[in-house]
Amino acid sequence: MSGSLTRIYDNVSYALSLHARAITELQEQSATGNRVNRASDSPSQAYRILGLHTQDRSLTGYTENIKDLMSTLEISSTIIEDMASGLADTRTVLTQIVGGIYDEEGQKRIAETINNTLKSLVSLANAKHANQYLFSGSNTSIPPYAVEYEGGQIVGVTYQGSEEARRVDVAPAVDIEAFRVGDDVFRTDQRHDPVFLGSTGARNGTGTSNVRGDVWLTVEHDGSNYQISIDEGATFVTVPAGGDPNQAVTDSRTGRVLYVDTTQITATGSELVRVPGTYDVFNTLISLRDILVNDRGLSKQDLLGYVNECVAAVEEVRSLLVQADVSTGSKIGFLSTLNDTIENMQFDTEDEANGLQEADIAQISIDLSRRQILYQMSLSVAGNLMSMSLLDYIS
Repeated sequence: MSGSLTRIYDNVSYALSLHARAITELQEQSATGNRVNRASDSPSQAYRILGLHTQDRSLTGYTENIKDLMSTLEISSTIIEDMASGLADTRTVLTQIVGGIYDEEGQKRIAETINNTLKSLVSLANAKHANQYLFSGSNTSIPPYAVEYEGGQIVGVTYQGSEEARRVDVAPAVDIEAFRVGDDVFRTDQRHDPVFLGSTGARNGTGTSNVRGDVWLTVEHDGSNYQISIDEGATFVTVPAGGDPNQAVTDSRTGRVLYVDTTQITATGSELVRVPGTYDVFNTLISLRDILVNDRGLSKQDLLGYVNECVAAVEEVRSLLVQADVSTGSKIGFLSTLNDTIENMQFDTEDEANGLQEADIAQISIDLSRRQILYQMSLSVAGNLMSMSLLDYIS
């Protein structure tokens, strides 16, 4: 074969190889429906498609988290609303008691109603969603509130959940509380000075007390000195002669301290000490129920006075729940908007990935026909060249 024929033959062979490879790629694209089947087909497009798929998976994770979180918050909101409604009913009854609508027997019936409300609210606070406690913070496997019973009645409710909320990622660098800390929802934390409501003469001391809610101060006299207690007489502190403007009295059950100015004590008895800004839903109802049962033998005047004070405590915790519900509703609204935004981003991501990935079957069919024609033409040229080369050899 002459040099010129050799060069032509090489070019034709290259064209055959090129067309054959193109036909194979087009057939594969037609079979899979994908424009890019491996990174070598188009490295830049393959890298972009891979990035878009990674982004799509991430966005899918966020939308799933958002939907689960919205479901959790909606259930939490319903519980909080129910609890706030129960407290509103209690407040209404209290104003009626103060107004003199109920006699002593009626007050005891109301005490039983409040006891039932208490049980209901504790049950709601210990509710689960998806087998996780809603108000235990990050430790969702244990009930948030431990309940202490005495004589079949609830006498104490204590938070035992985590002090940190469990948060859920809903967008890059954005997370939202899903399972909240119960004490952040059901307990106020805006401490004010203790208020002494009785007639013993005891007053608030100069120290910073850490008792919470309602505390019963018991004042006795042993014939020589006054003695005071805040743990139902389990332990007493002796008041020195002339009193002490800042006498510490410790509750042996909790370790909490009330500072009392004992310089003006002139009478024995029990009196209620309120600490505004420190109430929780459950112990507020316990205190109120016990006042109405009146095992302490309070006078009607004192009892109604204490009940009137309890109205403020009930309203304090009810307002707390209303605020929590408003906050929860705001989060749900934010998540709904965020979900729409992320779903739009996901649509754009999938659309771009499909545009890069999906083959145009109609165009492939045209290109494949054209390539097959070119391949056949190249094959024919190669055959003619081979014939010419054979004739040269024979001659």
